[in-house]
Amino acid sequence: MTDHRRMQIGEVAERTGLSLRTIRHYEEVGLVIPSARSKGGFRLYTQGDVDRLMVIRRMKPLDFSLEEMRDLLDITDRLSSADAPAGEELERLRERLDAYREVADARCETLRARLEMAEDFAATLRHRLQADARSGI
Repeated sequence: MTDHRRMQIGEVAERTGLSLRTIRHYEEVGLVIPSARSKGGFRLYTQGDVDRLMVIRRMKPLDFSLEEMRDLLDITDRLSSADAPAGEELERLRERLDAYREVADARCETLRARLEMAEDFAATLRHRLQADARSGI
Protein backbone atom coordinates (compact mmCIF):
# COMPACT_ATOMS: atom_id res chain seq x y z
CA MET A 1 0.00 0.00 0.00
CA THR A 2 1.37 3.42 -0.96
CA ASP A 3 1.84 6.01 1.76
CA HIS A 4 -0.10 9.11 0.65
CA ARG A 5 0.56 10.93 3.91
CA ARG A 6 2.08 14.36 3.54
CA MET A 7 5.02 15.47 5.65
CA GLN A 8 6.34 18.88 6.51
CA ILE A 9 9.94 19.77 5.76
CA GLY A 10 11.15 19.08 9.31
CA GLU A 11 10.04 15.46 9.16
CA VAL A 12 11.53 15.10 5.69
CA ALA A 13 14.84 16.48 6.98
CA GLU A 14 14.79 13.98 9.83
CA ARG A 15 13.99 11.06 7.50
CA THR A 16 16.64 11.95 4.93
CA GLY A 17 19.41 13.33 7.13
CA LEU A 18 19.44 16.48 5.00
CA SER A 19 19.25 19.97 6.46
CA LEU A 20 16.23 22.20 5.93
CA ARG A 21 18.50 24.55 4.02
CA THR A 22 19.66 21.77 1.69
CA ILE A 23 16.10 20.63 0.99
CA ARG A 24 15.06 24.21 0.23
CA HIS A 25 18.11 24.60 -2.03
CA TYR A 26 17.17 21.46 -3.96
CA GLU A 27 13.71 22.97 -4.43
CA GLU A 28 15.19 26.29 -5.62
CA VAL A 29 17.30 24.52 -8.25
CA GLY A 30 14.39 22.33 -9.35
CA LEU A 31 15.59 18.92 -8.18
CA VAL A 32 12.68 18.28 -5.81
CA ILE A 33 9.43 20.17 -5.74
CA PRO A 34 7.12 19.64 -2.75
CA SER A 35 3.99 17.78 -3.80
CA ALA A 36 1.75 20.37 -2.16
CA ARG A 37 1.53 23.32 0.20
CA SER A 38 -0.59 23.55 3.31
CA LYS A 39 -3.20 26.27 3.71
CA GLY A 40 -0.57 28.12 5.73
CA GLY A 41 1.95 27.84 2.87
CA PHE A 42 4.13 25.11 4.42
CA ARG A 43 5.84 22.70 2.05
CA LEU A 44 4.28 19.24 2.06
CA TYR A 45 6.13 16.19 0.82
CA THR A 46 5.08 12.64 0.00
CA GLN A 47 7.08 9.45 0.38
CA GLY A 48 7.91 9.76 -3.32
CA ASP A 49 9.48 13.14 -2.64
CA VAL A 50 11.49 11.63 0.22
CA ASP A 51 12.64 8.80 -2.07
CA ARG A 52 13.76 11.37 -4.65
CA LEU A 53 15.73 13.28 -2.00
CA MET A 54 17.42 10.04 -0.98
CA VAL A 55 18.50 9.46 -4.60
CA ILE A 56 19.99 12.96 -4.65
CA ARG A 57 21.68 12.34 -1.30
CA ARG A 58 23.30 9.18 -2.69
CA MET A 59 24.58 11.05 -5.76
CA LYS A 60 26.21 13.80 -3.72
CA PRO A 61 29.24 11.84 -2.42
CA LEU A 62 29.97 10.83 -6.01
CA ASP A 63 30.38 14.51 -6.94
CA PHE A 64 27.57 14.64 -9.46
CA SER A 65 26.88 18.24 -10.42
CA LEU A 66 23.41 19.73 -10.02
CA GLU A 67 22.99 19.55 -13.79
CA GLU A 68 23.97 15.85 -13.83
CA MET A 69 21.57 15.19 -10.95
CA ARG A 70 18.80 16.99 -12.80
CA ASP A 71 19.51 15.03 -16.00
CA LEU A 72 19.68 11.69 -14.21
CA LEU A 73 16.44 12.36 -12.33
CA ASP A 74 14.79 13.34 -15.62
CA ILE A 75 15.94 10.08 -17.20
CA THR A 76 14.62 7.96 -14.34
CA ASP A 77 11.36 9.95 -14.22
CA ARG A 78 10.81 9.40 -17.94
CA LEU A 79 11.65 5.70 -17.74
CA SER A 80 9.23 5.12 -14.86
CA SER A 81 6.36 7.31 -16.07
CA ALA A 82 3.01 5.89 -17.10
CA ASP A 83 3.67 7.05 -20.64
CA ALA A 84 7.26 5.79 -20.78
CA PRO A 85 8.98 6.19 -24.13
CA ALA A 86 9.42 3.31 -26.51
CA GLY A 87 11.66 2.35 -29.38
CA GLU A 88 14.62 4.56 -30.21
CA GLU A 89 13.94 7.07 -27.43
CA LEU A 90 13.75 4.30 -24.83
CA GLU A 91 17.05 2.91 -26.05
CA ARG A 92 18.65 6.36 -25.91
CA LEU A 93 17.45 6.89 -22.32
CA ARG A 94 18.78 3.49 -21.28
CA GLU A 95 22.15 4.29 -22.86
CA ARG A 96 22.32 7.59 -20.96
CA LEU A 97 21.36 5.81 -17.74
CA ASP A 98 24.08 3.22 -18.34
CA ALA A 99 26.61 6.00 -18.92
CA TYR A 100 25.72 7.44 -15.49
CA ARG A 101 26.07 3.97 -13.99
CA GLU A 102 29.56 3.69 -15.46
CA VAL A 103 30.50 7.10 -14.02
CA ALA A 104 29.07 6.10 -10.63
CA ASP A 105 31.01 2.81 -10.67
CA ALA A 106 34.26 4.62 -11.52
CA ARG A 107 33.72 7.23 -8.83
CA CYS A 108 32.95 4.51 -6.28
CA GLU A 109 36.25 2.87 -7.15
CA THR A 110 38.05 6.18 -6.68
CA LEU A 111 36.39 6.63 -3.29
CA ARG A 112 37.38 3.10 -2.25
CA ALA A 113 41.02 3.87 -3.14
CA ARG A 114 40.91 7.14 -1.20
CA LEU A 115 39.34 5.39 1.79
CA GLU A 116 42.08 2.76 1.73
CA MET A 117 44.73 5.51 1.78
CA ALA A 118 42.94 7.25 4.65
CA GLU A 119 42.70 4.01 6.63
CA ASP A 120 46.41 3.37 6.03
CA PHE A 121 47.19 6.86 7.33
CA ALA A 122 45.04 6.35 10.44
CA ALA A 123 46.79 3.02 11.07
CA THR A 124 50.18 4.74 10.73
CA LEU A 125 49.14 7.25 13.38
CA ARG A 126 47.93 4.49 15.71
CA HIS A 127 51.20 2.61 15.31
CA ARG A 128 53.15 5.79 15.97
CA LEU A 129 51.20 6.43 19.17
CA GLN A 130 51.74 2.85 20.32
CA ALA A 131 55.45 3.04 19.59
CA ASP A 132 55.72 6.35 21.47
CA ALA A 133 53.80 4.89 24.43
CA ARG A 134 56.16 1.88 24.57
CA SER A 135 59.25 4.08 24.44
CA GLY A 136 57.90 6.41 27.13
CA ILE A 137 57.61 9.51 24.93
